[in-house]
Amino acid sequence: MSQVSQGKAAASEEWGLGRLVALPSWVKTALLVAGDALFLPLCMFTSVVLRLGTLDEAVQTALPAQIVFAWLAIPVLAAAGLYRSVVRYLDLRVIARCSAALAVEVLLVYSLAQLTDLRMLPRSSMLIFWFITFAYVLISRFLARALLWGALQRHGRPLVRTLIYGAGAAGAQLAQSMQFSPEYRAVGFVDDAPALHGKKVAGLDVLPAARLKSVADKLAVDLIVVAVPSAGPVVRRRIMELAEGTGRPVKTLPGLVDLVQGDVRVSDIREVALPDLLGRDVVPPDASLFSRNIRGKAVLVTGAGGSIGSELCRQIISQRPAVLILLDHSEFALYSIEQELRPQAQDLTLETVLGSVLDEDLLMQLMRGHQVDTVYHAAAYKHVPLVEANVLRGISNNVFGSQAVARCAAAAGVSTCVLVSTDKAVRPTNIMGSTKRAAELIFQAAAREAGHRTTFAMVRFGNVLGSSGSVVPLFKRQIQDGGPITITHPDIIRYFMLIPEAAQLVIQAGAMAEGGEVFVLDMGEPVRIVDLARTLIRLSGLTERTERQPDGDIAIEFVGLRPGEKLYEELLIGDGVTPSAHPRILCAHERLLEPAVLEPLLAALREACRTGDAGGAVAQLRRLVPEYQPAAQ
Repeated sequence: MSQVSQGKAAASEEWGLGRLVALPSWVKTALLVAGDALFLPLCMFTSVVLRLGTLDEAVQTALPAQIVFAWLAIPVLAAAGLYRSVVRYLDLRVIARCSAALAVEVLLVYSLAQLTDLRMLPRSSMLIFWFITFAYVLISRFLARALLWGALQRHGRPLVRTLIYGAGAAGAQLAQSMQFSPEYRAVGFVDDAPALHGKKVAGLDVLPAARLKSVADKLAVDLIVVAVPSAGPVVRRRIMELAEGTGRPVKTLPGLVDLVQGDVRVSDIREVALPDLLGRDVVPPDASLFSRNIRGKAVLVTGAGGSIGSELCRQIISQRPAVLILLDHSEFALYSIEQELRPQAQDLTLETVLGSVLDEDLLMQLMRGHQVDTVYHAAAYKHVPLVEANVLRGISNNVFGSQAVARCAAAAGVSTCVLVSTDKAVRPTNIMGSTKRAAELIFQAAAREAGHRTTFAMVRFGNVLGSSGSVVPLFKRQIQDGGPITITHPDIIRYFMLIPEAAQLVIQAGAMAEGGEVFVLDMGEPVRIVDLARTLIRLSGLTERTERQPDGDIAIEFVGLRPGEKLYEELLIGDGVTPSAHPRILCAHERLLEPAVLEPLLAALREACRTGDAGGAVAQLRRLVPEYQPAAQ
């Protein structure tokens, strides 16, 4: 046959298999039943031939009974679930059930023959029938599965040659799952354990992880998947750094907690997230601190639809308060967090309130009406350039909103009121940071006032991953668009923390408060933003485009510091810091203003805002926060 004829024949075969795959499920089930109706009598006839020893005797031995007994296997196999199973995903558990069901059928027929003294068929042929039928079911289904997967893979994209880092249980399950994937093809393992080197797992060789780059080159790998869900953050970061050096895209499986509910599947593969790169061990929350101000109490969260506020709500509802009040001025943000939390609020009162923290009447109504015990004040404008461009709105919301919350909390007899602050409040170079420092001064002064029972505290921390305005989603989007990645300055650094960890620490810090403390969260080591961008480029399997490497994939452009932005952030104004009962929470001792000194300064600032005098408002803000030094532009 010519090459052209062979090509046409192959194309015709693939086209036919492709049409078979596309058939409705009931049609494919009918075809399977029809095939079994044809081949099961042949299995029975073969068993009789083997028992009697000659073809002629088998033909003369109750052919109608042979067909009827063979067809009885069809409802038995149906009851075992064979026809309900999708052939492409057929596993040994279904086959085992079918084997047991066939054994039951053979026993029933044999028992019936004994009871009725039926001698149409040799009774021992039924045992042979069981072996032959089981072999037929096993071979036919797995052959069909192989053909169908082959058709899907030939009609789909080229398979991604995948190297799996980690030859443990998760990696083995992932490799087995890839056998039936139309997208991935596992080509090998690497692992740190010397005992596994040179062995085979799921039919694939296990090679040393130290040789990751050479292994990836030798096997022509397109993708590396890290399948070590039990690894801690430090180990995961080391693995990511090793994988990054191969120049291949890197993906990962979720953590062990996420996988505990079921088997590992190809669909579990996800993009590498920044937490995988930070190498930061999360300290589990102290149960007594975590629930102290929440369980069985009425809790109010301002800014409940924001990045921090919404995570606070998630953590709070897990501790089963009696009442949880969500306050936010964004309709969509409030709707989103309510829809997420509502299914978990079966045994508590969940109230969503659309409003502003500047509305003191609303705040007082909520706090007194629900007899609020704990307030977490997370409402603030936080985007530095936007606040810089909207000075009066930023000051009003961040400063006077905080004043309103503190005033109402004291008047309503709230037990604990916690301000969520930011590292930008330390020696601020922008309006946003100075307004947050002013909010801290308001809460510090409120803690020193007599005549109320409210414990006021502040919690200060740096950037949180995944918050609105975070650089990570921006960088990933820019990489997907082909670049460039835009960074303000090559030397800019930031502290990073995961949102859930930040929210947990805020709650625990508030529980430790005795009045007026500025708690500072341990943010770990700062990260250079340009290093973060380069890591994301490499983990995407791409290269940076530079003057030395003009053929690279993604360029990095430095666009200059934005208004009010500084190169690095600090968490402490002075050196006065003491440890707390929690290893990740410190207590800072910083300058404060007595209420009698603070009130006139706030009154002058409020008047400048009321008259729309932006310049006068900034001047008054600098009197209130003298360490505020606008960044040189």
